[in-house]
Amino acid sequence: MSDTSYPAPSQVDDKTTIAAPPPPPQPFTSESSIADATVSLQDSPAPTAQQAQQQQPAPETLESKPAPNPKTANGFAKASPSSAPARTRLKRDNSTPNMNGPLYMQTSGNKTVLVRRLKRKEESTWKHLARWFVENQIGLSFNLLALIFLAQTFIPKAREHTYKFFNLSYYNPKSGQYRIGFDDAYFIAFCIILFTGLRAGIMEHVLAPIGRLQGITSRKSLTRFSEQAWLMVYYTVFWPWGVYIYCTSPHYMSMKNLWTDWPNRELDGLMKGYLLCQWAFWLQQMIVINIEERRKDHWQMFTHHIVTTALIYSCYAYHHTRVGNFILVIMDVVDLFLPLAKCLKYSGFTKLCDVMFGLFVVSWFIARHVLYIMVCWSIYSDVPQIMPVGCFKGTNDNLIGPIDPPAGYSYLLDPFLKPDGLVCYNETIQWAFLAPLLFLQVITIGWFTMIVRVIIKVLKGGDAEDVRSDDEGGDEEEEEDEFVYEEAQPLEEEVGVEELDLRNWERRSGVRKQASSSGVSLPGHSDRKELLGRIGCEKQVD
Repeated sequence: MSDTSYPAPSQVDDKTTIAAPPPPPQPFTSESSIADATVSLQDSPAPTAQQAQQQQPAPETLESKPAPNPKTANGFAKASPSSAPARTRLKRDNSTPNMNGPLYMQTSGNKTVLVRRLKRKEESTWKHLARWFVENQIGLSFNLLALIFLAQTFIPKAREHTYKFFNLSYYNPKSGQYRIGFDDAYFIAFCIILFTGLRAGIMEHVLAPIGRLQGITSRKSLTRFSEQAWLMVYYTVFWPWGVYIYCTSPHYMSMKNLWTDWPNRELDGLMKGYLLCQWAFWLQQMIVINIEERRKDHWQMFTHHIVTTALIYSCYAYHHTRVGNFILVIMDVVDLFLPLAKCLKYSGFTKLCDVMFGLFVVSWFIARHVLYIMVCWSIYSDVPQIMPVGCFKGTNDNLIGPIDPPAGYSYLLDPFLKPDGLVCYNETIQWAFLAPLLFLQVITIGWFTMIVRVIIKVLKGGDAEDVRSDDEGGDEEEEEDEFVYEEAQPLEEEVGVEELDLRNWERRSGVRKQASSSGVSLPGHSDRKELLGRIGCEKQVD
């Protein structure tokens, strides 16, 4: 039987994929099979060059060739337009090809080879930095804390500084209490690093596995479950701490006692540690909401965190720690019920979620719209009657005052710049505290209107679902990876003629040329031709 050769495939346009060479034909096992193959080849004469040119695909789209069918007599399926589905049309610009598309594409003239790669998302430098920080929170926090501990242990000269990270500063042995000052920033920084590492570690290694055990499979739902569970863990520790301070203090169940004994420029260690930890937590929350995926009410939350942080700092610097403790207690009680309700929702306990949501609504209204308003009213009515008008300076041991405030408004910043400098009270300072508290109340009223909508939805038979900040602004669907085709960069190396080894590619790739007993020769599909075609030299081979 004489060899029958197929014509070389015509050149494709700039956007046509190069299909992988078909598998070699299987050897025939009988003479009848050989006869059938001979008849098949004779009945199907090779197309002429003009016919091959007419069959060239259009330059604007990409059409895939039919896949080989090993069941035919000669080892190749006959082209059938109805049975061979066309591959998704691809473009080389900004289209999103399917991941199952060809790994390589070749342009017209075999001059350029395109390779499929994961699409690089266009992100700003800040987003790259934020993504890196989110992915490395545990390691970064652990390394920083380990560095501080090692410096404290093995570098004696550094202990005067590293000691401040782990201990409260400005202890007065005479009174057994603490003053305030700039060295408190060391302890705050330590708490921020600690909260960052604890949050990421507990969410990833403790809370996320618990969520999976509850049947949560969605990546976003699992992340939300872990975030809310972390808040529940935090407030389970700090709300009882704040309640204990409030119940054992002179201002327990008395609004007027919030303002007595002012200015007391020292506070006990339990109160100082509580306020500094809370301050560090809200600073860390400001970082979190800006490096992670933004929610629908990002700016409301960011504004809330700024106002909360500023109020904690102001009450600490102006020695209004009693009212600071009371406000934190009545605000934090709400955050015990809300995270629990959300965790129940993600876990599928709808009825329990509705019950917990009802407790959340009751606690929200009482704490943030009754007790909170009572504090604001006390600032307006009780403070002018109890607190002395004027300025004080010095420590508790040598306190001087009251004296008249200086001209201008620079004295308002003195408590922030000089811990033992001027600290004053007058009507201006009264409204400087009352205004941001009322602004915070406006934000909570806005959130409460959203909560009322959820209540109406539940009363109509729906499920309780917090609409404030559960999701991002986009859809809930998972983002799929996108792929594009890019020009493959050739690997060039200068070698001598004697060092050329075309069989080396065959050995490295594991491709072996299979023998065929059918006598059918397929020029243009040898291993050598395939290799030269990949590097752009196929046109030069006869």
